[in-house]
Amino acid sequence: MWMHTVLPILPGSQVGILQAKMSTAALSSSTPSNEKGKVEDTIQVFDAESSETSKADLALRLTPSLTAEEERSLWRKVDMRLVPIAAALYLVSYLDRGNIGNAKLQGLLTQLSLTSNRYSITLTMFYLAYCIFTSPANLLLKRCGPSKWIPGLALAWGIVATLMGLAKTYPQFVGLRLCLGVAEAGLSPGVYYLLTLWYPRHMLQWRFGLFWGGATFSGAFSGLLAYGISFMSGAGGLLGWSWIFIIEGLISIVVAIIAFIVFVDLPETANFLSPRERAFLLRRLGDDNAAGEEAHFELRHVTEAILDWKVIMGCVINVAVTSGLYSGALFLPSIINGFGFNAAISQLLSVPPYVVATATVIICSLYSDRIRMRSPFVFLGLALAFIGFAINISNASIGAKYFGTYFVVTGAYLGAPMVIAWLGNNIVGHYKRGIAIGLQVMFGNIAAIIICNVYRVQDAPRYIPGHTAELAMLAVGLLLVPITVLIYSHRNGQRSKFLGDPDREPGAVPGRRGEYTEQELKRMGDRAPTFLYTL
Repeated sequence: MWMHTVLPILPGSQVGILQAKMSTAALSSSTPSNEKGKVEDTIQVFDAESSETSKADLALRLTPSLTAEEERSLWRKVDMRLVPIAAALYLVSYLDRGNIGNAKLQGLLTQLSLTSNRYSITLTMFYLAYCIFTSPANLLLKRCGPSKWIPGLALAWGIVATLMGLAKTYPQFVGLRLCLGVAEAGLSPGVYYLLTLWYPRHMLQWRFGLFWGGATFSGAFSGLLAYGISFMSGAGGLLGWSWIFIIEGLISIVVAIIAFIVFVDLPETANFLSPRERAFLLRRLGDDNAAGEEAHFELRHVTEAILDWKVIMGCVINVAVTSGLYSGALFLPSIINGFGFNAAISQLLSVPPYVVATATVIICSLYSDRIRMRSPFVFLGLALAFIGFAINISNASIGAKYFGTYFVVTGAYLGAPMVIAWLGNNIVGHYKRGIAIGLQVMFGNIAAIIICNVYRVQDAPRYIPGHTAELAMLAVGLLLVPITVLIYSHRNGQRSKFLGDPDREPGAVPGRRGEYTEQELKRMGDRAPTFLYTL
């Protein structure tokens, strides 16, 4: 049995910590009240002025354990407060940004004169605003509090999306689309970042997968909803495209109101957990990274994130992954319509690929956490999408091309959450990770800007320039993933040898005499010799 006692501050500015480990031996039944045992006392004394260990760190070290059942109960509580509402927010977010692809087939182009380049400009303005405000939004997340910031964003974009259905001119619609990009910019990087603050690294992908499942399923839900709403065309003097924006925008407003009620902040202030559960959770998060993490903001975190080779590689790979994602989200109904189906049937036929993709994402996310690897699934997603686009650019039959759309959607939506989790697992430091994820999402939306301008109205129905650009970007991703894995593996090998060397000085780093203090390791973050990369 473990007992931890923290003694008051001692004279001479010292804090005494007594850790007593007691093991009890059973005595004879005739003397049950007497117990014999061995007591091992270890006293560690720290100077309060010179030690860089905070009181919070000391408290974490003295945290008692939970039983296996208690720990499962703890994670269920966290999951229920975070994952369902986050997935619902992501679902309505993707509905409101991607429904323009469905509205395109319901009279949007003709009524607002979105011909040729105008439609591309309309799409581009959303992602331009999204790119600009992604990283600043992540910096504001911790300052404003996730429970207010994220639901507030959802309420804002819900209102904007509803107003888009009432737009009467091209300038009005473009302006609202720009505002929608500003409002939605903070959701996806914000939730990704927030989840990294709640879960250990190798429990993260399963939750990312469930969260991302909302975005994936939105493709199926949007197609079904658009099919039903198309029969409302003419009601209230509005065409079907207007009703698509109005109804789906109102859904977002309802979800935002629910989010204000149930969304949570950071683990340190989680009042739905008991003090014992909260202390255990913080301890698990601390133990997950041997180097420790800096939780305060410094300007160097921005420059470190921008110049970090891991962030650069993660951003470029994400461009490849999300290029396939946005081509499906924005143009899949039009691509299927180009096969010769009418508008209503095209909406329906866009549903099955997303259903398959949703199931694939969730299953692979669970398996990814079990094997503690991300890169195989990123590579698989890129390969599937590449095959799908190769089929669609060819002269294959209509049936084969439609089958190819399953590869496109499944591959793109499988790779997207994996590549975000992969980078998040390998970046240490609250603010550095937040900035890195923000940059990665921003680059993903740069891919969306490219897609908006290579899939042109005049290239229908085969969209050969768009498919060619897709294949080129996916090829780059397929090249960079194994290169990144090789670099990670090489550095892990170096650090494993260092950590496993019995002759080294405690804390000594190869090529440098002396030792790193705990504070120095925290400052080094993912560059610390004690940190091993996730492959």
